[in-house]
Amino acid sequence: MEGVSHGARDAAGNGKPLAREVYNALLSKLISPDIKPGSKITIDTLARELAVSPTPVREALGRLEVNGLVVRSHNAGYRVAPKMTRSQFENLVEIRLALEPVVSRKAAQCMGRKEIAELQDLADQMSNSEMSDGQTYVKFAQDDHDFHDAIAAGSGNELIRDALERLYIHVRLFRLSHADNTRIEALNEHQAILDAIRRGDPEEASYEMRRHIIRSAERYRLAFDDSSEQQDPLELLSENKIVSDVGVTIAESTT
Repeated sequence: MEGVSHGARDAAGNGKPLAREVYNALLSKLISPDIKPGSKITIDTLARELAVSPTPVREALGRLEVNGLVVRSHNAGYRVAPKMTRSQFENLVEIRLALEPVVSRKAAQCMGRKEIAELQDLADQMSNSEMSDGQTYVKFAQDDHDFHDAIAAGSGNELIRDALERLYIHVRLFRLSHADNTRIEALNEHQAILDAIRRGDPEEASYEMRRHIIRSAERYRLAFDDSSEQQDPLELLSENKIVSDVGVTIAESTT
């Protein structure tokens, strides 16, 4: 891992910018395939790799612990968080269904031509990538994150965007542990969302985002060994319309 720059701290006269750099460096390492779930994290080793003192490393690990990316045990130090359980996965899907259709609806009402063109560029970039190795999938996962984040940004609701940003980190970690071959389906679903936003159709944008999340969840549920009966995705799509519509009312009242 490359060391971080000390110039920002010196210019600011305090360690906060450096702490942010260390946090971002550790986050990048955690969402790469290089570190396995449950791996032990040694503060002194990280400090040497980053060419910083242990203090900003501890601060960064504290933030990562709050976000659920690392866990700390008494007298055992930090470890990378274990793989997501089936229950945690379902909770993540439920939260995404409550929030992402909301921002898609608002993005269709708020995004301008320039923002939509940038969103199309992201979709094209994902479509043109060659999924030939693990590193390419890492790039695809980053582009997928950027696509969803651009929609959240386009909604103008920064509270929801910040909440989703924390969720997306866990989504990326899960995907990197369960790389699949369903890229074409995801790309088609992304384009359907984008087309609805381009048309300025909030209802369709909300519906297509909800459909994408449900379809994606169905694909990734195959990663679990749980053989319990799974609900038909089309039934879930219908049921979650109520959840999303309630979320719209709540979110719009905050903007």
